[in-house]
This record gives sequence, structure tokens and C-alpha cells, in this order.
Amino acid sequence: MSDRFAGKLAVVTGAGSGIGLATAKLLIAGGAKVIAVDVVQQRLDDAAKEIGASYVPVAVDITTAEAPATIAAAAGGTPDILVNNAGIMDGFLPTAEVTDAVWDKVLAINVTSMMRIIRQFLPGMIAAKHGAIVNLASEAAIRTCAGVAYTVSKHAVVGLTKNTAAMYSKDGIRCNAIAPGGVETNVDGEFRSALAGERVGAAMGASMMAVAGMGKPEQLAQAICFLADDQAASFVNGVVLPVDGGWSTV
Repeated sequence: MSDRFAGKLAVVTGAGSGIGLATAKLLIAGGAKVIAVDVVQQRLDDAAKEIGASYVPVAVDITTAEAPATIAAAAGGTPDILVNNAGIMDGFLPTAEVTDAVWDKVLAINVTSMMRIIRQFLPGMIAAKHGAIVNLASEAAIRTCAGVAYTVSKHAVVGLTKNTAAMYSKDGIRCNAIAPGGVETNVDGEFRSALAGERVGAAMGASMMAVAGMGKPEQLAQAICFLADDQAASFVNGVVLPVDGGWSTV
């Protein structure tokens, strides 16, 4: 399995840390070249020094209109694998408390930018009759474990994933998603709503820790790379795979 991605070109967003960085490392270990996209230049520079030339850093704000073209230019061609990992939380703000600014930012990063990046690369994938897309959904697409903006955004990721799979399956495109539970990353998981903390926080934490505990980025990366693997997941399309240690079962 050490060469399962040999000769492949991959694009990974949010690749400067956490799940994205772990995924980039695993893809590179399998032989891929990774276009590593992140908004923080220093993260990318530090990772590039550690990993080497197969990790190509691209510092860009994925919410900007020009970001997809910037990423495509760095890739220099159509990727075989696209991992849409970048995302943010929303402070667990419920509907009566969420601001327009939080709503707009979360939807822009978690959904709109994902659609635009997929849209950028789909024509080339269709022409090549090949492409493996893996999107990051969330346990929040299954249960209430976040604020309203994040929850809506991850439900939208599921819809984007399934629609893309259905529309382009006959063109050789596979589009799947994973739904992580709690993961040890630097994503801000602070409760900024007393109501959310009271009504879902304690129960959510207790159920997760009782069943699964926190996952590690490397565990999520393994699932992402399974879905990206044209041999292991050759007939897997439109799936939203919970990767949560069983938390979604309770």
C-alpha cells in the first residue's frame, strides 16, 4: 500500500494543520504530490520544511473569488484527488444568538468555497473520466452538536456531496464525505452560548466520551485516504462515512 497514490496529484485545503496536514502527509507517503492550501503562510512554511518538495504550499483565503483559480494555477493541471477539509466552528451559537457576520463567515468557508473549488476542477476531471473528491462533513450533519451556522453548513456539505456524486458518477467522478466527531485539532470549539452549553454541551460531551473519546487527525486521515483510493473505494460514491469511534450510534 506504500505506493497506492504513486503519480497522483492531490489538492488538500486546510493542509497546514490538523486533519488536513495529516492527510497531506499520508497521501505523500503513498506517493502523491500534494498542493497544500491554507490561509496561514507560517503553518505551510513549517510543514514544507518538515515534509519536503512533494508538499507544495499555497497560502490563500479560500473564500475569495479568485482562490479556485489560484489553487488551479499552483496545481498546474487537474488533480486526481481533491480533499475539501478547511472549515471553522461557530461558537455553538443557536438561531436566536447567531450574528450575520458569523453566519456568513461559516457558510462562506464551510460550503461556498467548497462548491467553488469543486466547480473549478470538475471540467478537467470529467474530461479525464476520473476524480476522487472527499469532503469534510461532520457529526453535526447527524445530530445537534454545534451551533446553527455550523450545523446548516455541514448539512449543506452532505447535499453537495450527494448531488455531485449523482450527477457525475457516469463521468468517472467519485464524491464522498466523512463525518468526524470530536477530533484533537486547533479548531476553536469554545462555547460562546450559555444556552447551548446548558442544553446540549454536557450531554454531548458525556455521550462522546462514554463511547469514543476524541479522535486523532491521523485516524481521520486514514478514512479520507481510503475514500480517495481508487482501488480500495472504487465503487464507493455518494457516501457520508461517520468517523467518530461509534459516537453516532448513541
